[in-house]
Amino acid sequence: MIGYLRGRLAAKNPPTLVIDVQGVGYECEAPMSTFYQLPDTGGEVTLRTHLVVREDAHVLYAFGSEDERRLFRHLLRVSGIGPKIGLAILSGLTVEQFLRSIEAEDTALLVRVPGVGRKTAERLLIELRDRVKEFGGAGSPQLPSRDRPADPQAEAFSALVALGYRPAEVTRLLSSVGAEVSGTEDLIRRALQAAAN
Repeated sequence: MIGYLRGRLAAKNPPTLVIDVQGVGYECEAPMSTFYQLPDTGGEVTLRTHLVVREDAHVLYAFGSEDERRLFRHLLRVSGIGPKIGLAILSGLTVEQFLRSIEAEDTALLVRVPGVGRKTAERLLIELRDRVKEFGGAGSPQLPSRDRPADPQAEAFSALVALGYRPAEVTRLLSSVGAEVSGTEDLIRRALQAAAN
C-alpha cells in the first residue's frame, strides 16, 4: 500500500494529477478540495494516498489532508458508493460540511452533490451515522482537524446534541438564533430559549 507521495507536481488536469517522485510519475485522481490547495505545476507537494485495485486497473487516489482520506475510506465501505461518488462528495462538500449533514440528517444537502440521489443520501445517513461519532477520534465529529480554531456553531451543535436534542432539531434551533450571535455560550442560551418557546 502506498501511504503518501512527496515530490514535484508534474501535471494537474482535474480530476487527474501527476506527481514526480525522483523520476517516477505517479498518476492520481483527486477531489477538487485537494486541487484547490495545490501549488503551481513544478511545486513540491505531499499528498496522502489510497490505492484501489480493480480487475482492469490500479487507481491511486490523492488527498490534501488525512481527514479527506479517512472520509473517502469510510465512504467506500458504504454499499453502492464507489470511488467516483466518493470523489464527487469530497469535491462538493468539505469534510466538516459532510459530517454535519450526517449528524443533522440533512439529505437535502447531500443530494446537491452530482451522482447522489435521495436513496444514496439516505443510505449514507444510515450507514455512517455511528461511524461519524468516532471520526474525530475525541468525540468531536464536527471538527476533525484538531489544529483548526474552535467553531462556535459546531461547539453549540455538539453541546445541544449532548443535552439530548435530535440533530435535525438542533440545526433548526441554531438557524433560528440568527447570525448576530457569535459566542458558543450565547448560541446555546438562545437556542435553549427558542426551544422553550
